[in-house]
Amino acid sequence: MIVAPHEYVTLDTPYGPMRTHIVRPAAPGKYPGLVFYSEIFQITEPIRRTAAFLAGHGYVVAMPEVYHEFLPAGEVLAYDQAGSDVGNKYKYEKELASYDADTRAVLDHLKSREDCTGELGAIGICLGGHLSFRAAFEPDVRATVCFYGTDIHKGSLGKGQNDDSLARAAEIKGELLMIWGRQDPHIPLEGRRTILARLDELNLRFAWHEVNGAHAFMRDEGARYDPELAMHLYRETLDLFARRLGQGDR
Repeated sequence: MIVAPHEYVTLDTPYGPMRTHIVRPAAPGKYPGLVFYSEIFQITEPIRRTAAFLAGHGYVVAMPEVYHEFLPAGEVLAYDQAGSDVGNKYKYEKELASYDADTRAVLDHLKSREDCTGELGAIGICLGGHLSFRAAFEPDVRATVCFYGTDIHKGSLGKGQNDDSLARAAEIKGELLMIWGRQDPHIPLEGRRTILARLDELNLRFAWHEVNGAHAFMRDEGARYDPELAMHLYRETLDLFARRLGQGDR
């Protein structure tokens, strides 16, 4: 489908206004909604392209700026050491409750839109993979995709580095797609096994994929990008969303 021009809205949260980028099909009608969480670098060009890809398959995609408390609206961090340092710094300075409030604000916005069916999913990459995992705690999120979500196995997201993500996994009612790179040093084998054991313990509905890829193998910029893996896993992603969220007016 043809995609409408990129737009944004400013949403109110208990922790301040949050710019949220919207990409949707150009054709009129109603479509399922996705909250799409970025890496620590915010809404970069690779994230925008991924959002356009998803929207082109019939979704209203909303991308919040995760560091709205700390950075001016619209600011993007560079894919370099300085950008990584800033992004990782804020990752551990932001209140855990703020991450969750952001999610609720985006989901409520999607549900209120005339172009959204009200069927909701979540997807995220890196930091966003962890945030999409937490979005799955919301009862109206029916399908969630987590690309190599960082810090889940360590329980270290947010201020104080003491999150409750694995404990709260019992609240997940929708279906999960968990994707990992075996050569990703940020989520080693023992970390992946910790997460898998918890999901098995809870008997959640999920699919689990470990592929031969380094961290950021989905990002279509840089030496670690693997387009063959990306194409395969985007197909898995789209199959899940179509099955669980429907296809709206596509």
